[in-house]
Amino acid sequence: MAGSTGARLPLQGGLPPGGALTGAVREIACDESGFSGTNLLDPATPVIVHASVDLSRDEAAALIGTLRSGFRFSPDEVKSRQFLRRREAAEAVEWFLSALRGRAHVHLVDKEFFLATRVVDLLLAQPSYAAGTRLAGDRRPAATALHRAGRAAGPDWAVFLAAVVEMLRTKRRDRADDRSVARFFAARDALRRHVRDDAQAGAVLDALDPARVAAVQARLYAGDRTIPPPLEPLLPALAETVLHWSGGRRRRVLVIHDEQSALTEDRLRRLQAALGAGDPAGPSPLAGLVMTDSRDDPRVQAADLLAGVARRMPGIPGDGPLRPLLSPAPGHAPNAVTAEQEPT
Repeated sequence: MAGSTGARLPLQGGLPPGGALTGAVREIACDESGFSGTNLLDPATPVIVHASVDLSRDEAAALIGTLRSGFRFSPDEVKSRQFLRRREAAEAVEWFLSALRGRAHVHLVDKEFFLATRVVDLLLAQPSYAAGTRLAGDRRPAATALHRAGRAAGPDWAVFLAAVVEMLRTKRRDRADDRSVARFFAARDALRRHVRDDAQAGAVLDALDPARVAAVQARLYAGDRTIPPPLEPLLPALAETVLHWSGGRRRRVLVIHDEQSALTEDRLRRLQAALGAGDPAGPSPLAGLVMTDSRDDPRVQAADLLAGVARRMPGIPGDGPLRPLLSPAPGHAPNAVTAEQEPT
């Protein structure tokens, strides 16, 4: 919204599909909750949620309409805060999630675990846009071991994560006196003393090489776009959403997404290529991504509401009305879960 005139700024980013889409294509609408930019250690938002719905505009409009009329919510966008603060919240949430069963997917990313995957995928392997996704699943056990051991290590784990963020945040920094790599390895050494009995986590920390880490940071300083944005969990979350709805790459997925500055055309093209790399004979499962304003599309409103409810509901992934949609995400941290139903 620009100024006080109510005029909207042009939508930015996205990846319009090239040419006519043929074959099996599924169109989904997405939104996120918990996005905090590069501030990945904000205790108020420990997870980011990427939610998607497989609804037509009419179905989504009817869903939102029922919430407004049946539960007397605002005529504007229905928000999760409204859901969870009212006396009838439990009833409204249960009805909403039941209505979405089989038509929705929720991917939760624990931000601390995301940083553990960055240590493994970007600093120990060749950086790629498959980092942090199931396509880099062979490296997931190492990240899981590092996260598990780190969480048990106490305050030195927080210091280590802060050093990771500082080292990988290359914008708006005085590079003349940049000692972030040295501070990272000092934090690594302190953490290493706590995980001496965990062979797998210890091997991850021991494999970190100052010259290699400094080279990755230098590439980031130089603006090397082949490295995915290191502090951006939304891209791997989007990748997991697309892979889910593609049904094992049997179909392509066209994403309708609320405007999000992280989803630039260049990044999306690289992600599109990474998602299609395992099947050179076929197209990428990501057919394209079209930005929209959630006020204009009830499908995105439904995805926004689902994301907010999933992030704010107590007990995730415990009992409650979200439970029927939850299933463990293989290779993820214990509190990074996927709530989903198999696409038909």
